[in-house]
Amino acid sequence: MTPRLAAGIWVAAYRKRLESLGIPCFVTRRGDATAGAVLVKLATLDGRAQVFQRSFDLMTGERAWVTLAEGEERDCDAACAKQAQFDPDLWVLEVEDRHGRHLLGEEGLA
Repeated sequence: MTPRLAAGIWVAAYRKRLESLGIPCFVTRRGDATAGAVLVKLATLDGRAQVFQRSFDLMTGERAWVTLAEGEERDCDAACAKQAQFDPDLWVLEVEDRHGRHLLGEEGLA
């Protein structure tokens, strides 16, 4: 099992990786710097979006990004707001890319 990075460090590294490829990423909700969970909303700038959350597989011990919500951007925003009601430590990041790139499947980001 891979050790967990503090949320604030992971967010900074993720944003830097995206921005190095010219993909904008904004922190729309700042959570706990140490232990906050992270949601990533991918907006494709056509009114559609997806929201990803990290999930833990109890069988393998691996973490993976799974889709929490998908569809109209306003519905995805509502899903993020609902999660924030239950988790005051939650981070919400917004990635904007017409091509749907979010890099969450890349090495080191799971």
